[in-house]
Amino acid sequence: MIDYRLNTFLTLCELRNYTKTAKKLFITQPAVTQQIKYLEHHYGVSLFKYENKNLVLTPAGKELHSFALTLVKDCEKITQQLANSKQNMSFKFGATLTIGQYVMPNILEYILKENPNTSLSMIVDNTSVLLKLLNEGKIDFAIIEGNFNKSEYSHELFSMEDFIGICHPNSKYANGLFSLDDLFNDTLILREKGSGTRDVFEQLLYEQNLCIDSFKSICEIGSLPAILSLVSSNCGISFMYKKAAQNYINSNTVSSININGLPIKREFNFVWLKNSRFSFLYNDFFEICRHFNNNKKHYE
Repeated sequence: MIDYRLNTFLTLCELRNYTKTAKKLFITQPAVTQQIKYLEHHYGVSLFKYENKNLVLTPAGKELHSFALTLVKDCEKITQQLANSKQNMSFKFGATLTIGQYVMPNILEYILKENPNTSLSMIVDNTSVLLKLLNEGKIDFAIIEGNFNKSEYSHELFSMEDFIGICHPNSKYANGLFSLDDLFNDTLILREKGSGTRDVFEQLLYEQNLCIDSFKSICEIGSLPAILSLVSSNCGISFMYKKAAQNYINSNTVSSININGLPIKREFNFVWLKNSRFSFLYNDFFEICRHFNNNKKHYE
C-alpha cells in the first residue's frame, strides 16, 4: 500500500494546483501543503517551484515522480498477483495500432495455447495515449511503434520494421522512382496526431525540411484498415509500416511507392516503467513475444 503522502504528491503532479488537489482528495488545502512539506523535509529536497505563476516540478520532484509512479504500479501488481496466484501470467498491456492488429494476434494465440491459464488484457491505441496510461499505472507495459523519451522508461527493442509509401496499383506512383516532393499534388491519407505511424512520417518530412501541409489535401483516419481501403479505392496515398500493408500488397490491391530514401527501418519497442520490481516478469513476456516473432515461420 502506497503512503498517502505520496498519493497526494502524485495528485498534485497531475493537477499542478493545491486547491484542486485538496478537492479531489477530499482534504483541506493546508493538509496538502503540509504533506508536501513533509516529503520535502523527509527527502531533503524541494519538489515544486513556481515559474511564471505555474507550479512545476523541480529536477528532484521529477525523479520522485518517476519512482512514485513505479511504486504505485508495483503495489497494484502485487495485489493482482496474489489474487491470481494460480495463474501463470496476468498482464494488462497496450499496443499501438500496427502492432495490435498485425503483430500481436498470432503471438497472443501462441501464448494462450502454450499457457492456457494466462490472463491477458490488451488495449490498442496510439503511442501518446499508451505512454499516458503507462505513466498513470493503468497498464503494465506497452509495445509501441512511435518515438519516445528512452531516458524515462525501461525498454527493449522488439523488431526493426520497414516504413513505406503506398498507392493504388493504377496510380502514376506505382511505377518509377519519386521524391517526396513529387507526391505533394496528391491527397495524403494518414493517421491521427499522436500515432506512431504519423510521428515517423512527420519526422521523415522534417529531416528533409518538408511538412504535411505541403500536400494538396489531407485526410486523417484513425483506422489502418480504413486507410488501406481508401488507398485501394484510389482515393489518395499513404505511409505506414510494410507489415500493415503486406496482405494488400500481396493481393495487388495496393502498391508500394518507390521513393528516394524509402523504405526506412524504424523500431518497435517494448516499454515499461523504470525501476519496477516486476521487470523480470515483463521481460519474460517480452522474450516469449520476441521468440515467436523471430521464429514465426516455425509456428505457422
